[in-house]
This record gives sequence, structure tokens and C-alpha cells, in this order.
Amino acid sequence: MKADDLAQLGPRPTRRALAKAERRLALIDATITSIATYGLSGTTIAKVTEIAGTSIGLANFHFANKELLLEGVLQHLAETERKLWQDRIADVTQSPAERLVALLDARFDPRSCNPRTLAVWFAFWGDASARAIYRRVVEATDDARLAVTVALIDEIGQGDAPARDAMQTALGLEAFYDGLWLNHLLYPEDFRRLHCRQRAIEHLAALFPTHFSGVQTVAPRAPGSQERT
Repeated sequence: MKADDLAQLGPRPTRRALAKAERRLALIDATITSIATYGLSGTTIAKVTEIAGTSIGLANFHFANKELLLEGVLQHLAETERKLWQDRIADVTQSPAERLVALLDARFDPRSCNPRTLAVWFAFWGDASARAIYRRVVEATDDARLAVTVALIDEIGQGDAPARDAMQTALGLEAFYDGLWLNHLLYPEDFRRLHCRQRAIEHLAALFPTHFSGVQTVAPRAPGSQERT
């Protein structure tokens, strides 16, 4: 790589900046653990620092209060979600049906669909005082995924009969996937992740029977994954 190319990449982060980012991420990870274990009401700055093995002063340096810490958790999870589905649909050679499956695979990727992470999502959805934070931080990510789903259903619907209301169908898919998430969280032995994914595939096939006969529906494993699925 030429010097000009390196210059275009911008300055590399310093060790101090990297260490700061790592400490911030450690606090976010500890907060996820706390919410999954103790719920939102039982999660405090003191509890998070105990889990993270750090001081309250350091936590307050990164997050001045609990609300900002919760926002940081949601931003982290939302960015992970967005990257998962954007990476999955990046292949422009995929058909609309294949891209719908790719979006589905992002929802049931083990990096997202696991009891620890799902406990956090449902904690925010179920807590009246936390929903405003959720909408403020995550709504744009949810809307972007929904818009892609609507566009793909529109493409599929042009060749399917009867014609479908793309928005209502997309909202129905989101609700169906959320229901599978909830069952995986509550009854992990009866609703394993890949079983949930298969139910979702079957639902898509029922909605669009002429479009899924040739679609690859075997879920790829995440790199290095050895989970029980």
C-alpha cells in the first residue's frame, strides 16, 4: 500500500484510545450480563462495575448515569444487528427470496439470537420506563430493516398471486420472528435456535410457495460456533 493510500485511511487509533474503547465495551458487556441476570430494575452502576471488575469512577467516566449506560447497551446491540443483516444481504446476485432468507438468518444468527442478548431486548420492550430509550436509540435500525423487507416482498409480490400488502406482510414477519425469539428465551430446550429458524423458513414458504422451492434454506453456522442449536 502506498503512502497516499495510508494517509487516506486516516490516523490509526492510539493505544490509549483502544484501551478506552475496550473498557467501554467491557462495561457494556457487563451491563448485558446484569440485565440478563437481574433485569433492568436490578441493574445498577455498582452491580455493573462489580461484574466488570472495575471502579464506579471509571464507569462514570464513560457513562455519567444509568440511562446513558443503557443507551450504550442498546446502541451496541443495534449496531451488531444492523451489521448482521447488512452483511447478509450484501450479495447483489441473490434473488429477492434469497435475500428474505438472508434477513431471516440475521435474526436467528447466534450472535443475536441467544438467551443472554434476547433477555436484554425483552427487558427493554417490557419495561414501560425503558421503551422511550429503546425507541430513541433503536427505532432507526428497526425501520431500516423493515424498509428492506417491504421492498423485497414488493419484488416477490410482482410475480406472485394474489398480490400482497407488502407493509402488512413485513410487519407480520417481524411479529412472527419476535414470537420465535420469545419462545427461544422462555423455552430454550423446546425452541432451539435452528428449530426456530426452520419454523420461520416454513412460514415464508407458506406465504410465497412459488418462490422458495429452489432457495438455499440451510442455515450457515457462525464462525467458530460450537453451540447446541
